[in-house]
Amino acid sequence: MAPFVRMQCIMKNDQGPLSPSLETLIEHRRHKRSSWKHLRTTRLLVILSSPLIYACVLPFLLVDACIELYQLVCFPIYGIPRVRRKDYLVFDRGRLAYLNTIEKVGCIYCSYVNGLLAMITEIAARTEQYFCPIKHAHRLAQTHSRYGKFLPYGDARAYREQSDAVARAYDDLASRVK
Repeated sequence: MAPFVRMQCIMKNDQGPLSPSLETLIEHRRHKRSSWKHLRTTRLLVILSSPLIYACVLPFLLVDACIELYQLVCFPIYGIPRVRRKDYLVFDRGRLAYLNTIEKVGCIYCSYVNGLLAMITEIAARTEQYFCPIKHAHRLAQTHSRYGKFLPYGDARAYREQSDAVARAYDDLASRVK
């Protein structure tokens, strides 16, 4: 465990990934498993289901284009700060020397899809804050980043008096917006 922690400290800081030291790079390459060995040790059903997983990239690309167009056109109209792609779509794992080509492709795909879905959640959260900043009556399993600013469920007076202010309350994003 200690070498793993040591490598992690060498590989990143608060500003993001760093170039690994020569020692770390050699260590990473020693742990790399060939793509052929990776395929030979992967269960057949996993291999057979892979095309289904990767075929989903097409709908994700379409949704990505639609959501980008949506925020490009609508957010300036509503005065909502745009969600920055670079805050959600991060492709750093593909540079790890201990991953083979198959693993790198998988990491890039997962980074894209999970980052895209997180970005869409933030875009939807900002949209909901603008149009309907009311908390739900029932507790949610997970809330988005803007939910804490929402008004209480069933409080008509608060909604009428404060919804316009809440719909424009993006001051906390000022340091993160272009």
